[in-house]
Amino acid sequence: MDTPKSSPTQLTITTAAQAAIQQVIDGQQVPDGYQLRVGVRSQGMACAGMSFMLGFDQKKEQDMEIEVAGLQVLVDRRHSMYVLGMEIDWHEDERQRGFVFNNPSARKT
Repeated sequence: MDTPKSSPTQLTITTAAQAAIQQVIDGQQVPDGYQLRVGVRSQGMACAGMSFMLGFDQKKEQDMEIEVAGLQVLVDRRHSMYVLGMEIDWHEDERQRGFVFNNPSARKT
């Protein structure tokens, strides 16, 4: 079954994050057939929340495939409600550097 591709406006990757992702692709020599995966994982047993993750993986049956900024991005359908609408950015200063996940629809508790 062919998975329909979603609109690129459902997930945003900033120019800075695109450059950082490309550095990982080049530096880690990501194999052909692997795509960027955006997902979530639980931060504990007791509803402690979720953290976002990035990685490279091959497409699985339950995945949505979204084209964002020229990248094919994989999102597990179970994670789509947490991921879609999010912006992935890259932050770097003298103390820290890394990807930042901004989700304007996330509720604060």
